Amino acid sequence: MDRTEAEKRAEELRGLLNYHSRKYYVEDDPEISDYDYDMMLRELENIEAAYPELVTADSPTQRVGGEAVSAFAEVRHEVPMESLQDVFSTGEIGEFCERIGKAGKDVVYSVEPKIDGLSVSLEYVNGVFTRGSTRGDGMVGEDVTANLRTVRSIPLRLTRPVSFLEVRGEVYMPHASFFNLVKKQELNDEKPFKNPRNAAAGSLRQKNPKMTSQRGLDIFIFNIQRIEGETVTSHLEGHRLLAELGFRVVGHKPCRTAGEVLAEIAAIGASRGSLPYDIDGVVVKVDSLPLRAELGSTAKFPRWAVAFKFPPEEKETKLIDIEINVGRTGALTPTAVLEPVRLAGTTVARATLHNEDFIAEKGVKPGDTVIVRKAGDIIPEIVGVAYSCEGAPFRMPDVCPSCGSPVSRAQDEAVLRCTNAECPAQLMRHLIHFSSRDAMDIDGLGPALLETLVGGGLVRSPADLYSLTEDQLVGLERMGKKSADNLLRAIENSKSAGLARLLYALGVRQAGQKASRLIAERVKTVDRLFEVTSEELCTIDDIGSIIADSVVEFFSLSATAHLIGRLKNAGVSMEEAGRTVEDDRFAGKTFVLTGTLPTLTRAQATEIIERFGGKASSSVSKKTDYVLAGDEAGGKLERARQLGVTVIDEDEFRNMTKD
Repeated sequence: MDRTEAEKRAEELRGLLNYHSRKYYVEDDPEISDYDYDMMLRELENIEAAYPELVTADSPTQRVGGEAVSAFAEVRHEVPMESLQDVFSTGEIGEFCERIGKAGKDVVYSVEPKIDGLSVSLEYVNGVFTRGSTRGDGMVGEDVTANLRTVRSIPLRLTRPVSFLEVRGEVYMPHASFFNLVKKQELNDEKPFKNPRNAAAGSLRQKNPKMTSQRGLDIFIFNIQRIEGETVTSHLEGHRLLAELGFRVVGHKPCRTAGEVLAEIAAIGASRGSLPYDIDGVVVKVDSLPLRAELGSTAKFPRWAVAFKFPPEEKETKLIDIEINVGRTGALTPTAVLEPVRLAGTTVARATLHNEDFIAEKGVKPGDTVIVRKAGDIIPEIVGVAYSCEGAPFRMPDVCPSCGSPVSRAQDEAVLRCTNAECPAQLMRHLIHFSSRDAMDIDGLGPALLETLVGGGLVRSPADLYSLTEDQLVGLERMGKKSADNLLRAIENSKSAGLARLLYALGVRQAGQKASRLIAERVKTVDRLFEVTSEELCTIDDIGSIIADSVVEFFSLSATAHLIGRLKNAGVSMEEAGRTVEDDRFAGKTFVLTGTLPTLTRAQATEIIERFGGKASSSVSKKTDYVLAGDEAGGKLERARQLGVTVIDEDEFRNMTKD
């Protein structure tokens, strides 16, 4: 295929792919199979790889591309992205309609569900998506164009080339995407998002678009901010135009009286429980754009719209029992078993009780009549006790209900945890952590493969990884002979990781990467860990009593001795050779790491700092020389700026470590 043919075919493929993407993600009416779509996309990728000059901004291949950014550029909104005045009663809706009625005859209102997400602006020039930004403070937002390109329902090219168009929409996370994300966060021992709105906001502001693309975000468009080349005189007319141009438009209904508006609000409220995404209210807008201009805005809100906010629905039901579940992190989580009750559109029979402090605070126990609601309209929770029954207060168990091992509670935590490293309920989390890059670094052993190995009964402990054979692996899903050999080679290589990595891989509570290394460099062998005292560990710089007590407790357990014995028999190194300092360029220098770096983990950055004679600290002070800041840096970065400490990014750090 010569260049002329390639250019023609690429343009044809882009048109087909954009069309079928709109049919699938916007209209929910796919016309071809996923396989056929993927084959067309693959063909376009091959053409663009052969002729890079043919790549266009609106190409479907560019939905996830480019490098991670260190900061988002500011975007000043030509049309302010105003917030709406909230109302909470039918009376306030009546007053709003009465006031609008005095300003014009035959007023039409658009009544729309209020999507609970993050408001954004999308800009198109000659029909091509050119820039997307967050609302920010309404006047100035942030440029998140690369991340918005990953949202499949956002058209990269409109169905016709409007000279200029700016629209406003709400990016949200569907329930299915939210639950999948929370599951992954729990597996990786990360703090899960509390609700879909926070998850959507956090996902859209990822510095790496590839991370955003994995979060399953979606969008509804609800307003035209600016338009050139088309004439629009009403909001509903604008919605029709937006749909024609390829946007996924929020549902709406025209109403003419306060009674019709209230009836539609009630109908939307009744549908909340069946929607696959969150809404937190209903927006009522004047349809006529000239009338909107006449009504204008106050200093805070437009006078032509209000947002009716739904009150949280609460009901009483009986607490039948309290079950204790052991999570993948070993946390014992109490769950309330309830008499089923209809709440926010679904039947609720269980609710989280968080931890023993929550139970004590609410004073709940089996037999009580409790008040239940859905936090963020998603997660059922107990608000309090309506009627208390006779009986002793509920107590959490002293042993793990899964394996019978003792449970413990760290001083800085509210949860009880199982102390058994081989507890069946914790297995997946332990395996993911054990094989991770900063631990034993077993390349190719990800969560999906571990699920397969555990589900097939091949792995019940980290030690089982070292007895896997080629015959066991070949034949598993997506596992051929070459993949099996690569995995077995990675497992074999991990045996020489050393005591520091092994100690971190074991997942001792409170003992992170730095503490594990400091302890390993002092004790040298794993056998000493079964003998060392808390007092001796506390003599190590940066090792306090909480870490020391946790390590001593962990190595006093028979389950730990059993696991270490199996790993030792498998040939896993139980010694620490110590760290070699290459030169002293960072001698006397203290670094503090904060946020997520683009390519380095904290452990890798710390290793580099110490390799050149420096020290990595956990807190910023006047003695800190450098703060190495990455994505989502928080209080440490602010503290550094207040103290005038030099702040560097990963690129500057790498320049400092070059020969």
